[in-house]
Amino acid sequence: MNKYKEGYILANIKSSKKRAIQSKKRRQQKASKRSTIRTFIKKVQYYIVNGNKNEAEIAFKKMQIIIDKYTSKGILHKNKNARHKSKLSAQLKLM
Repeated sequence: MNKYKEGYILANIKSSKKRAIQSKKRRQQKASKRSTIRTFIKKVQYYIVNGNKNEAEIAFKKMQIIIDKYTSKGILHKNKNARHKSKLSAQLKLM
């Protein structure tokens, strides 16, 4: 068996081994980007809870740019993107 860092690659064909390594790298990159999305959403929620409307609006605009970018790249589903933006914009309007 071929050992690749933490786990084993079960593939025998050269191209299958390469695909396994590539998918592992992509999975790690996507996890990092999903973490970034969650961080931006939490920032907006933090400012909303603390009543800092000006900072919340600035963070909301940055969050929109980030999640739209990652939605276009397939990291985040378009409906989930819309749900986050809708929910947070409604909370911003209530401030």
